Amino acid sequence: MIDSVANRLIDTLPRDLLIDLADMGITRARQAHDIIKNQTDLTGKRARGAEGQIRFRIMEQGFEQICESHGGTLLEGGIIEGSDTRIFQPFMRFSKNSEPGIILGLASMPSKGEIPVKNMSRSAGVILNYNLVPRLALDEKDPKPGDIFVLFLAARDPAKSGLIEEIAVGIIDAGYQDFLFYETMETFIARYAKPETTSLQHTEKAIQKPLVKLKRQAFSYIPPEADGSSEHNETTLTE
Repeated sequence: MIDSVANRLIDTLPRDLLIDLADMGITRARQAHDIIKNQTDLTGKRARGAEGQIRFRIMEQGFEQICESHGGTLLEGGIIEGSDTRIFQPFMRFSKNSEPGIILGLASMPSKGEIPVKNMSRSAGVILNYNLVPRLALDEKDPKPGDIFVLFLAARDPAKSGLIEEIAVGIIDAGYQDFLFYETMETFIARYAKPETTSLQHTEKAIQKPLVKLKRQAFSYIPPEADGSSEHNETTLTE
C-alpha cells in the first residue's frame, strides 16, 4: 500500500510545493525564535511555550499562502466534505481534474516520527482515510476511495531553540492511532523524477572545448647559447 499511496501523492502534490513548504517551515521556526528573543523578556518555559505558539501560527499562514500559490484551494466553509464536522485550521485541497484529491493540513509533532496532538480539525480530517485501512469489503455501501487527508509535519529541535529537527509527510489512520504512511521530506522528495536539465544552455556548456590544450607537437626548450645563435628559439607548450 505504501507505494500506491506515495504514487498518488506524487501525482497530485507538486514537487516544488513540498520544497517551498520545507523552506518555509525552517525559516519561520527561526523567525519565531527571534521574535521571542529580541522582542520580549520571556525566559524558560514561558519563552518556549510562547515560541511554540508563534511558530505554529506563522507557519500556518505561510502554509496557506504557499499552497494557494501552487494551486491549492482552501476548503469552502471550513467543512469536511461528506460530514457536518467543522474545521478550524486551513486545510488545502489539491486535485487533478475531477479525480479524487488530497486534503493537505499542517501539524507540529511532539518529536520526530510521533503523531501530532489530536484536535477537532485533525479528527475530522482523518475520517477521509477510512478507505486506506485494510478491511473486508463485503458491502456495496462501504466508502469508496475519494479524497485522503495528508499532513505536512514539523518537529522542533529539542536541543536547539529556533531549529527544526525533522520535516515529514504523514497520513494518520481514521482512528487516529498510528501513521499509515510516514516519510521524511528528504526521502519523499527523492521519489520524484529529477527535473530535466537538457536545455540548450546546458547542452552548449557540455560540449565547450577546453580553455587550455596541448599543441599537436611540443618541443623542448633550447637555450640560444647552446647553438651559438643570437636569436631566441621560442616554443610555446600551451595556449
